[in-house]
Amino acid sequence: MVSILAKRLHSVLADNMNCCIITGSYDVERHHIFHHTHKERMLCEKYGFIAPLRRDLHQNGKDSVHQNPNGELDHTLKEMCQFYYEQHMGTREEFIQEFGKNYL
Repeated sequence: MVSILAKRLHSVLADNMNCCIITGSYDVERHHIFHHTHKERMLCEKYGFIAPLRRDLHQNGKDSVHQNPNGELDHTLKEMCQFYYEQHMGTREEFIQEFGKNYL
């Protein structure tokens, strides 16, 4: 259950923040797609680059985005966010300026 004090986060990747975007499970944690610095986390919240992920896909599993930060799932989520950014918010150069890298 989500705490009443928890931030109300939105996602450009999911309509339901209580349902894992991969499995459909309702046992989720919210993952900031770009999370290495405080600035990246704040940009994720601003742009909606948050993904509800089942716990084992987020932090605890061997293939989770935090245990395997260069894995396929992590890279795919970053690609999806960059593609969305370029379609709706700004240019590739602006994305690189904000997030420091091109993922496409």
